[in-house]
Amino acid sequence: MKRRLLFGERMLLGDGTQPFNTVIPFRLKGTVVLKDIQHALNQLQEKHPWLKAVIQHDEKNIPWFEVSEKAKIPIRILAKKSENDWLEESKNEWYKLFNYKEQPLMRFVWIKGGETSDMMFVFHHCLCDGGSAMVLLDEFLKLLDNSTYDIGVENPILGIHDVVPNEILNSRGQQFKAKIIGRLAATAIKWIPVNKKSTDRQSDYLINWKFDKETSKELIDYCKSQKVTVNTFLCATVLKAFQKIRKEKSFNKVSCPVDIRRFANQIKADHIFAFGLMIVVSLNKKFSFEENLKLMQETVEKKTSKLNPYITMMVMESAHDALTNFTKLLKNGKSSNDCMFSNLGRISIAHEYREFTLENVFSPSVIGPLGNTTTMVTSTFRGEMDFSFMGSEGYLPQSDALAIRDEVITIIKHKLESLAVYD
Repeated sequence: MKRRLLFGERMLLGDGTQPFNTVIPFRLKGTVVLKDIQHALNQLQEKHPWLKAVIQHDEKNIPWFEVSEKAKIPIRILAKKSENDWLEESKNEWYKLFNYKEQPLMRFVWIKGGETSDMMFVFHHCLCDGGSAMVLLDEFLKLLDNSTYDIGVENPILGIHDVVPNEILNSRGQQFKAKIIGRLAATAIKWIPVNKKSTDRQSDYLINWKFDKETSKELIDYCKSQKVTVNTFLCATVLKAFQKIRKEKSFNKVSCPVDIRRFANQIKADHIFAFGLMIVVSLNKKFSFEENLKLMQETVEKKTSKLNPYITMMVMESAHDALTNFTKLLKNGKSSNDCMFSNLGRISIAHEYREFTLENVFSPSVIGPLGNTTTMVTSTFRGEMDFSFMGSEGYLPQSDALAIRDEVITIIKHKLESLAVYD
């Protein structure tokens, strides 16, 4: 089984010389043995063919996923020395290239402790998004707990025809529209001036913090009182924090990934897939924070309703010849947003099993070579909202990132206090 990489996947893969890795850390308390981990990973590969895929290039140097029965998920084991080992190992995993010609685009890290162990899924970003990763984590834990658990078999996506409905994909009008948009975009990208060299990232960092159950619930209650989503509230908070700390260096722009599965029901929850949609949000400095929340919520809903995953994919698939210029623009173009903000929402994974407990799921981290690395990811597990904030000194100094974290916490606590007074 094999399939050609889609445009977005090729962009994330690059030429294979620079890592673009996503790390999913989690903490188990209880008894775990290596053979059970190996069995669970093997069963994941049996269900999901692309977890056994290596990458081969054809005579035109186009990369293809190709299933290999020899490709087993590597496991790295190290002794746990402190509660924060997973932070350092996350950063270590950012930089390790995948030997994708011989091994799958996933590996496993076991930071082995006495009573508790920290573990990590590590994916190349071209293989898997956060939604897919959480499904894999759920399946892995079920198999680790019960080796005979039936997780089913994925009917894998074999190309754009498995995502875009035939009536759209084969429509001459839609094909013409996609081709015209693709050509215009390719021409524009070709002539956009970019620097000869990309920004020197310098050292990278990862900051993690969380809110307890009480604060997390209060935050959700505040959002309900304002009739906005948690995502909108957090985006506004992040923008406000960047403005205060970065001042004239802030861009007043945050980009937010939108799960394509909301629009393309052909992509199932357990599909291994990494294609994302994106919207950009900003604050209006003329209005108060609460007024901005309502305006931003309206903007988010309007922009989201206009997203069209099918035509977007068709446009991108018509523009493979523009990939080099597009990648160059991302790498060498001037940064135009403060950060990417991704909210995975509530992680609906059980925490109690027969032999172990899932103590924590830390928000994923990801870093890659395509321009500004500043990214904030949040998720909620067992009622606690967790944040991972990653970046590079060359784009956002760590001292500023720490100040932005503190300001985000301050703004949220201030808003929750005002809600308590109002109540």
